[in-house]
Amino acid sequence: MNKEYLINEIMKACEKDGEPVTREEAEEMAEMEIKSNSIKRYEKSNKPRKKTTRERKVDPVKQKFVTNCKILLEDMGAAVTEIKTETEIIFTFQEEIYSLKLIKHRKKK
Repeated sequence: MNKEYLINEIMKACEKDGEPVTREEAEEMAEMEIKSNSIKRYEKSNKPRKKTTRERKVDPVKQKFVTNCKILLEDMGAAVTEIKTETEIIFTFQEEIYSLKLIKHRKKK
């Protein structure tokens, strides 16, 4: 919005209301108007957001790898203590605790 146009509009509006203002007062009011338009207000709703429930996708290829790793480890004499989904195997071997984590990387763009 043009500042000069805004000053003239303020002066006309004040004169119409029966309270004429000087040009300096109108300039000050125009500057305040321009500054107030640049202020953004962010408000928070009173209602809580609805939580989205996402169904977890099981990767059958990773599951096959983890199952085969479990069989291999048990054949070597390790005791598998925990399998976390299809991503991680926790096992003990010779009284030491180990873990294997399987990560599937995305294709490079």
